[in-house]
Amino acid sequence: MTRISKTFTSIAALGMFAAAPALAQQDCPIKVGVLHSLSGTMAISETTLKDTVEMLVEQQNDAGGLLGCELEAVVVDPASDWPLFAEKARELLSVHEVDVIFGNWTSVSRKSVLPVIEELNGLLFYPVQYEGEESSKNVFYTGAAPNQQAIPATDYFLEELGVEKFALLGTDYVYPRTTNNILESYLKSKGIPEEDIFVNYTPFGHSDWATIVADVVALGADGKQVGVISTINGDANIGFYKELAAAGVSADDIPVVAFSVGEEELSGLDTSNLVGHLAAWNYFQSAETEANAAFIDTWKARMGAERVTNDPMEAHYIGFNMWVNAVTDAETTEVDAVRTAMYGQEFPNLTGGTAVMLPNHHLAKPVLIGEITEDGQFDIVSQTEEVPGDAWTDFLPESAVLKSDWKDLGCGMYNTETSTCVQIKSNY
Repeated sequence: MTRISKTFTSIAALGMFAAAPALAQQDCPIKVGVLHSLSGTMAISETTLKDTVEMLVEQQNDAGGLLGCELEAVVVDPASDWPLFAEKARELLSVHEVDVIFGNWTSVSRKSVLPVIEELNGLLFYPVQYEGEESSKNVFYTGAAPNQQAIPATDYFLEELGVEKFALLGTDYVYPRTTNNILESYLKSKGIPEEDIFVNYTPFGHSDWATIVADVVALGADGKQVGVISTINGDANIGFYKELAAAGVSADDIPVVAFSVGEEELSGLDTSNLVGHLAAWNYFQSAETEANAAFIDTWKARMGAERVTNDPMEAHYIGFNMWVNAVTDAETTEVDAVRTAMYGQEFPNLTGGTAVMLPNHHLAKPVLIGEITEDGQFDIVSQTEEVPGDAWTDFLPESAVLKSDWKDLGCGMYNTETSTCVQIKSNY
C-alpha cells in the first residue's frame, strides 16, 4: 500500500461519480512516528522526548482522537547512530506508513534523515535548538534558531556580565561548528578580536576535560573576564561540569552558558558547584504560568515526581498540538495538505504568550536565559517577547541575502539580491 492509498480512499475510483468531487476517508489508526535515541550517548536527552510524544498521543486519544481515529505512537530506536537514523526514518515511512514523525536531537542525525524525508515526502517535527542554515519543506523546526538562542545569550554575556574573552566549546559535529562560525563572526562585529576567541571541539562522549578546562582558565591570565559558550551535547556534559568543579571554577570566575543542557541533563548531577552557570532556551520548568503548572502536573503524574520537564519537551508539545490543529483544518493527514494548513498556526506556549508557525517553518518564540540553582532548576534572569526564528543568519555573508518562504514563494533559499530560488538537494 502506498502512502497516498493509505491516506485516501476515493469513491471516484469505483467509476460511480466521475463528475463529483472525490470523497476522502481517513485510514485508522493515525500513526505518529517517534524517532529518538533510547540508547547510546544521546539517550540521556532523547528518551524523555519519546516519553513526551507518547504522553501527547495518549492525551489526544483521551480527547477523542483525530478525524475519527485513534492515534498510535510507533517508536523506533536509532541508538545515537547517525546513519541508523536514516534507516529508521525509512522504516517508519515505508514499513509502518506513519503520517508524521517527531524526532531527532543532534543536527547530524537530522541531516542524515533529511534526504529520506524529502524522497518519501514525509513530515518531520524537529524539537531542538540548531544551527539554522537549512530549510526543508518537509521539516518544521520547533526548536530555536541561532537568533533565538545563541545570539541573545552572547549579548547577555557582553552586556550584562562584561565578558571580554570567549571560549566556544562544542561537540564535533555540524551544529556546534556552524553555530560557532556564526558566533565568531558576530563577536568580531562587536569588536572582540580574534585572539580573544578560543574554539575547541571534542567527540561525542568525551570524558577527559582537564586540559581543556585548564586552557579556558589560562585565557583569563591577563585579568580579562572569560566566558564559556557551550555547545557540548549529550553525556559529555557530565564530565565537563565535574572538571569545572574540580578545578574550583565558579560562575563568578568563568560563567558558562549552555545551549544543550537543561533540567533533564542536570537531574543526574550534583549541581551544588554549578550554581550561577547559565543556559539559554525558550522554556524552563520554573516558568510560572498556569499552563506550565498543568503540563508539569500531567508529566509527573504519568512519569513520577522526580521527572523534570525541559525545552525540547515544550517544542514537541507546541509542534504536536499545531499538527493536530492543522490536520483538523485540512481534514486529512496527507502531508502536502497539512503543510499548507500549518502556516500561521498559533498555540499558547508554556511560558506565557503564543507560538506562531512562520512561512519559513520556524516558530516565533520567546528567548529565556536561566541561572542554575541548587535543586537543578533554573532561575529565569532574562525573557524576551516572541522572536521570529530565522532560517538563514544575518551574520554570515552568504546567508544574509537568503530568506525562506514556503508559503508564498515556495522556496527555502530565496536570494533577495537576484530574486531567484536556489534549490539544493539534500545529500548528507
